[in-house]
Amino acid sequence: MALSFFSCCASIAPQQHQELSAKLNLGVNKALEDVKSLIKTVGVSSVASSPVKSLQNGNWVKLICGASFEDVVDIRNLSLVYTLAGVDCIDCAADVSVVSAVNEGIDAALEIFPLPRPWVMISVNDDEDLHFRKAEFDPEDCPLDCSRPCESVCPADAISFETGRSITQFSYGTKTSASLKAGVLTERCYGCGRCIPVCPYDKISVSTYIRDATATSEILKRNDVDAIEIHTSGRQIAPFKKLWDGLGDSIKHLRLAAVSLPDLGESTVSTMKAVYSIMEPDLCCFNLWQLDGRPMSGDIGRGATRESIAFALRMAAIKERPHGFLQLAGGTNAHTVDGLRKVGLFQATSFTKNSRNENSTAMIGGVAYGGYARKIVGRILSSMQSQHGITGIEDYPEHLLQALREALALVGKLKCYRSI
Repeated sequence: MALSFFSCCASIAPQQHQELSAKLNLGVNKALEDVKSLIKTVGVSSVASSPVKSLQNGNWVKLICGASFEDVVDIRNLSLVYTLAGVDCIDCAADVSVVSAVNEGIDAALEIFPLPRPWVMISVNDDEDLHFRKAEFDPEDCPLDCSRPCESVCPADAISFETGRSITQFSYGTKTSASLKAGVLTERCYGCGRCIPVCPYDKISVSTYIRDATATSEILKRNDVDAIEIHTSGRQIAPFKKLWDGLGDSIKHLRLAAVSLPDLGESTVSTMKAVYSIMEPDLCCFNLWQLDGRPMSGDIGRGATRESIAFALRMAAIKERPHGFLQLAGGTNAHTVDGLRKVGLFQATSFTKNSRNENSTAMIGGVAYGGYARKIVGRILSSMQSQHGITGIEDYPEHLLQALREALALVGKLKCYRSI
């Protein structure tokens, strides 16, 4: 029978044990130095700037953790990796535990390598929205002979049919043991809905929710949140006004106010103008329009980014749109920057008379990456957890190095880093 590492260590003489520990520490330190060397080699520091400057230059990169994704362990590690990769902003759920996890990940990253601190953004909705929902089903109702396609199609590993196994749960700052229950792992589900059409027995439903304005305003008053993003369908303006008014004086704490909206065709600009007219009297920060091309689809494949690029191309050509930076989202992935280059939008500049700085700015401020960004790093986090359990990725710098390479390859397309 193979002995565990710990039982082997028990049989090793003290001097040998010290030598083994020294070798292990040497390996960890070497891997951490490799992480620092990689950051220097690609030139993250030389490209790094303030988030506003990145928007003006057209190389703003935002990591979307997910408006409904609440796995604080993954969120912390994702925030750490992408901070080291040089993102300008990290967008997360409007939840205190999630915000704290993002900030701890950022802090841990900056202890490894000094870089400009990315902004922390929280996402809320003014009405029912695809990004603010959770899948639900009772696994007891599932036929025993079901092939469980929902489990395999879920991009967040949020569906499990295992029961009884002891797991460690984190409610930020505390760690408890619990018994795994079959079904949807609520904290991991971010509402993509891919499980619903594949269920052969139509057993899966969704529950939707709207973030509370009062609770959101309290989060904005903390000293660790810089920005808000309001998801709106644009079908009605009244819900947006109700939410905006409900935020009250917490708006004064913002550095950036973003509005995420879908392509509404000919009514897109009129909706933007109506929304901006509500915001403008209270707006004392920069504003941004997130062009949500094909929501929550970037990890599907190359073609998913076409709709976001087409949306951006149309909006960039409209001169009478209201003030604010434009940023792509929805279907963005490793092919988005190449698509922007093909249509002549990559860091192309224009002069806007109402620009706050009276300068030429990029027609497209940048790109937000969600599902694809989480996927390429998430598989390394999953591998690490299967080997070592729930932990901070900096404790295993060989995994951090792998994850950082993936993140740099994505972020570097927009930041124009040197090749790895």
